[in-house]
Amino acid sequence: MWKSGTLLLLSVLWASGELQQETEPRRLPPPGKLDFGYVPAGVYETLAHYEPGPIGILFHLVHAFLHAVQPNAFPHDLIVKLAKDKFGAIQTEYQKAIYYEIGFLICAAVGLLFAILMPVVGLFFCMCRCCDNCGGEMHQRQRKNADCRRGLLGTLLFSTSLVITIGVLCAYAANQNLSSQVKNIRRLVNSNMRDLHTFANDTPMQIDYLISQYATVKNKVNYDLDNIGPLLGGRIHVRLDKEVHPALNQVLNMAGAMRETKEALENVSVSLVVLQEGAGKLHFNLSQVCDSINRTLDDPGCHDEESDATTAQLCRSIRQSLSQLQISANFTRLPNVNPQLEKMKNVVKTDLSSVVHRGFSSLNDTPHIVIEQTRSVVNSVQNLVDSVGNNISSFSKAFPLQTCLSNFTIFISHAHAKIEDYYPEVDKMDFYRWIGCIALCCMVVLVLAFNYLGLLCGTLGYDKHASPTTRGCISNTGGTLLMAGVGFSFIFSWMLMGVLTTIFLAGGNMEKLLCEPFHTKELFKVVDTPYLINPEWKNFIPGYMYNDSDLELTSESLYSTCKQNKGIYSALRLDKVFNISSFLNTTVFTKDVVRQLENFRIDLRTIILLEAEGKQNLLDFSEAGLSEINYADYLDEVNKGVTVVDVLSFAKELESQTDLMPRGPLQAALKGHVATLQRIHRQQITPMEQAMSALNQSMRFLERTASDLPNKVTDVLEAIEAAQHLISQNATLLINQETRKYSATIIGYFNQYIEWVKTSLALEVAPCKPFSNILDTAQIMTCSFLVDSMNTFWMGLGCSTLFLLPSVILAVKLAKYYRRMDTEDVYDDVETIPMKNMEIGNNGYHSESSQGIPNPMMTSVPTYDTMNRFPRASAPPRHIDW
Repeated sequence: MWKSGTLLLLSVLWASGELQQETEPRRLPPPGKLDFGYVPAGVYETLAHYEPGPIGILFHLVHAFLHAVQPNAFPHDLIVKLAKDKFGAIQTEYQKAIYYEIGFLICAAVGLLFAILMPVVGLFFCMCRCCDNCGGEMHQRQRKNADCRRGLLGTLLFSTSLVITIGVLCAYAANQNLSSQVKNIRRLVNSNMRDLHTFANDTPMQIDYLISQYATVKNKVNYDLDNIGPLLGGRIHVRLDKEVHPALNQVLNMAGAMRETKEALENVSVSLVVLQEGAGKLHFNLSQVCDSINRTLDDPGCHDEESDATTAQLCRSIRQSLSQLQISANFTRLPNVNPQLEKMKNVVKTDLSSVVHRGFSSLNDTPHIVIEQTRSVVNSVQNLVDSVGNNISSFSKAFPLQTCLSNFTIFISHAHAKIEDYYPEVDKMDFYRWIGCIALCCMVVLVLAFNYLGLLCGTLGYDKHASPTTRGCISNTGGTLLMAGVGFSFIFSWMLMGVLTTIFLAGGNMEKLLCEPFHTKELFKVVDTPYLINPEWKNFIPGYMYNDSDLELTSESLYSTCKQNKGIYSALRLDKVFNISSFLNTTVFTKDVVRQLENFRIDLRTIILLEAEGKQNLLDFSEAGLSEINYADYLDEVNKGVTVVDVLSFAKELESQTDLMPRGPLQAALKGHVATLQRIHRQQITPMEQAMSALNQSMRFLERTASDLPNKVTDVLEAIEAAQHLISQNATLLINQETRKYSATIIGYFNQYIEWVKTSLALEVAPCKPFSNILDTAQIMTCSFLVDSMNTFWMGLGCSTLFLLPSVILAVKLAKYYRRMDTEDVYDDVETIPMKNMEIGNNGYHSESSQGIPNPMMTSVPTYDTMNRFPRASAPPRHIDW
């Protein structure tokens, strides 16, 4: 059996090895989580749990009684010492044994004393009654409380019989429970055997599943290797982009500034031409308007003596305000920006944005560069991964798993067949046991039958008007039945007590020394005591199986692990014994892979962020002469406005003054000048103001752009140079960091697989619950079925046997009140008692005349003839009673 079991356990290991590294495992960052699914597991049908049902109350009562009889703790040290000395120490340790068994010994002594004294007492009781003593005399004294005594004795006997009946019923229930549970043994054994077959059949499937899940690792590794560009190159690109992107953005911003500068210079040039031309035309038109107004004001209506004084004053006011109608800004003195504009046109001929975008494209091409530079390493790693998978498959096929499992299955079948052969014997033995227990119960039931029938006949046949000598046949039969019960009590009780005491000693000690310690696991501690079974082995199981008794593998740990339905791999600590980690541990999986991944060589010096053309373009921009423009003169002229006075306001004021004049040619002429001024403002001044606004915005933009422009360009170039230096010279550290992370991710997939295999082996593959179920089933059959039932049997029948004592006493006393007596007490006085009373037998001797027997006392009886008047066993009445 052990050979088959060991081969089976070896078969569990072939796909996992020990999976324990002999060196400290690498500390890797957590890789992407792989989903290996769930290991297919069979369902074990054995439910190694017993619920006794209502009879469990009796079981608990028995346990409580046994605890009261034996409250001492489990004698671990005593049993270990006796076991080590092969019970040779019993002579020196008998005091401890007696102390532990004192409760059982006292109870056994009581039972033995009962079994010895009961037949002796019965013998003397019979002899005593044969001598007309001990209630054997068929004479009953008349007492005033006779009815009360009879009722009390009947009630007590009935109550005692009920207690005895309850005890018999408990014993019968326990007997039937044991017989019914014996029938369940076949079901439990069969389910355990089916679970063992399930264990043997599912283990290959589970191991195949462990192997097949290597494909998950392989696929994930190949996927990451095929996508090394986005994964590794993408990470490198992201890291570089954090440093490079701001520099390229600065160049891109500078390209935008170039375009805006050129546009601003163009706007300045155009606006300046517009303003210069417009200023000349405006000056000419305003001069003409002033001349026209002056000529109009020379009208006689303005200064004639006959003219209105108000009109004259208005004319003077208008004439004085005409001096304000002139150009304010002098745009002709402003130099043009054509030199700067020509330089900027040359600058923007180079498309700096395209140059920058080529730099971005070169940087974004990092994943492709990584793919091209790591192609050979990726192919090597993929070939290595394929070879590892092939090695696993070839090793699994080389191991004789199916043969081992077939042998184990054959062993299970043979063992099951042998167990099946014992079922008829078990049924036969249980039938004999059942018959014996029923016979014991029937002994007590026979006594109960006499008691109940005696009480029934005695109660129904009792006539309170009848004297003890004239009691009826039914009442007399009841008394006779009670005495028959007493006789059978003496006959059976000592045999019952002897058998029950034997069962009590066996069942009680099995409960306290086997069943109870099993539940508290004290029994396992005894078995796991170092050097107990073999003086050379510290731990028996590993010493026997692996010849390594120092291995921490105990029966308690084995049972507890299997009880939790964990794998047999962890239950038997096979990871410490079968060391095939050289094939399937982390080192084998990863050493070559790490070595190949360390061959990554990534060179990013081909990435050019900004070509020389772009750098020169930036320098040309800084030398475009923007700082040579006299921004102050421009802004001064722009801020002056087009005219000294707002022409539109001047026209409105002139119109309001004209409205105050009387209607006439003067007013009409002045209104025409107002319309001319409004037209000049609309057609000439408004466009010039717009040109001045554009000129103002452009000049301010140019002023801001030109401010410290060479330094800004220098800063941009330095940032580009720093980013380029990072890529070309200092990117090695960054690349190595990302490469290690990428390699750690690849290795992490193998580690996940190994950890998953280890966890699956420990918890899911070949779960050994069937083996703990076998032990639990044995415990259920031994303790729950047999011991509890037999303990309940002796407790119930033992209580009934003990209560036979008060039943005997009460039955003997009560029978006097039911049986027909031969004589009875007579309290007569010849002088005072009428003869009629004597004739009917109320107060004298029993009259026999009615039955044809002559009554000698009716003839001549001396008054003081005590020998005749007072029969034997009847004391003469005291004088005071006369």
